[in-house]
Amino acid sequence: MTGIKTTGEKKLMLFSGRAHPELAEEVAHQLGVGLVPTKAFDFANGEIYVRFQESARGADCFLIQSHTAPINKWIMEQLIMIDALKRASARSITVIIPSYGYARQDKKHRGREPISARLVADLLKTAGADRILTVDLHTDQIQGFFDGPVDHLSALPVLADYVGAKVDRAKLTIVSPDAGRVRVADRWCDRLDAPLAIVHKRRDKDVANQVTVHEVVGDVKGRVCVLVDDMVDTGGTICAAADALFAHGAEDVIVTATHGILSGPAADRLKNSKVSEFVFTDTLPVPGALELDKITVLSIAPTIARAVREVFEDGSVTSLFEEH
Repeated sequence: MTGIKTTGEKKLMLFSGRAHPELAEEVAHQLGVGLVPTKAFDFANGEIYVRFQESARGADCFLIQSHTAPINKWIMEQLIMIDALKRASARSITVIIPSYGYARQDKKHRGREPISARLVADLLKTAGADRILTVDLHTDQIQGFFDGPVDHLSALPVLADYVGAKVDRAKLTIVSPDAGRVRVADRWCDRLDAPLAIVHKRRDKDVANQVTVHEVVGDVKGRVCVLVDDMVDTGGTICAAADALFAHGAEDVIVTATHGILSGPAADRLKNSKVSEFVFTDTLPVPGALELDKITVLSIAPTIARAVREVFEDGSVTSLFEEH
């Protein structure tokens, strides 16, 4: 006989960067595993050092890191951690990105612009990632930027079930804040058996975060409107959309979004808005200054943990959402 035979069992190891440790701990709890101890720190000049305290040889490694502020630092840390796992002879490396950085830069709007979402995918692949697991990309086509499997999870069941349990379904209207969200809003309508409305808007192409809301398509008078979006950054777009709904006679407005980026003037805008509740998931840490009474944060950890288990056990991630 030539060669050596071995009957080893598969081993799952969960790693976390420093961007959002609370979410990583919750995912680990849901999976019933511990996070691999990791030594990570910044040198005086800003360079990042990472070393894992346990062997990853032959293991199926899952590395979770949300791309939150300061976004470039945490993307770089994730790339360094992927490289460390590759050089530690990991069997496979699945990168869990609850909120994918640069997702809004997914195409060229004008000449001489980058497609940064593709660049991030290329960097992950070059570093050594075999698979990406993420939640609610800004646009679905970003999945095609990565040369490998991409598990695109949805927070819709978590958000929609929460809203559906507290709102009178007979008065509910789902509202897309722009034409690009209509498809997602339509899925909300199917799940909650509610009609659809659309806020038509136009952006100023030369000024970031400047939006002019034009009109509301659909009947919202006397209705409880649920604005559904993938992210809320400075809050300008969504608050302007809410104002348009109130101007057209809406009784109440609830805003839901997977990613609560909440940067810059978001705190003041959300606080002063007539919106009764903003509902986010914890794909990103919510800044302490934005812990307002009208903000509700739901856990995405059970969804991520179920997907991780399906990937590890060679199951079907798609099956997690087909039941809905």
